[in-house]
Amino acid sequence: MDKIIYHSIVLECVTHTAFEYFTDNKLLEEWLTKEADVEPEVGGKYELFWVPEDKENDSTIGCKILALQHDKFLSFEWKGPKMYKHFMNNVRPLTNVVVTFIPIDGGTEIHLLHTGWRDSPEWEEARLWFENQWELSFASLQQCLIKE
Repeated sequence: MDKIIYHSIVLECVTHTAFEYFTDNKLLEEWLTKEADVEPEVGGKYELFWVPEDKENDSTIGCKILALQHDKFLSFEWKGPKMYKHFMNNVRPLTNVVVTFIPIDGGTEIHLLHTGWRDSPEWEEARLWFENQWELSFASLQQCLIKE
C-alpha cells in the first residue's frame, strides 16, 4: 500500500482566499516558496522555485496541475529537492499532491494528501522529510493569515 502524507488545517478565511493561497503566484511566495509560476488550469504549470537562481534544483520545474475545481479541489505533481532528485524526479508518475477546500463556519478546512511514495529506505527518508516540510509550510500559511 502506498504511504501517504496527510495534513489538515483550518484557516480563518473564505474558501476562495484559501484556494488562492495554493494557486496565486504572489500568495504562494508568501508562505511556500521564493518564486512561483503557477497556471491555475488543468495541464497548467505548478512550478515552485526555492532557489530561483538554480531552477533545475530544489524546484517543481516541469510539474503540472492534474485536476482542479476552483475553490474546492486541486491536484498537482510534485518533485523532490536536490538531495532526493536522483530518484524522485525521474519516475513516472511523480508524487502527487491533492488539496481539498471545505467551507466551515468561520473559515475553511484544508486537507492535503501527498501520495506516490515508493517502498525503499531512500523513499521513506524523503517521505519523512516532506512530512515535516508540509507541517512547517502549513504553520507558515497560518501565520500569513494572522498577519492580514
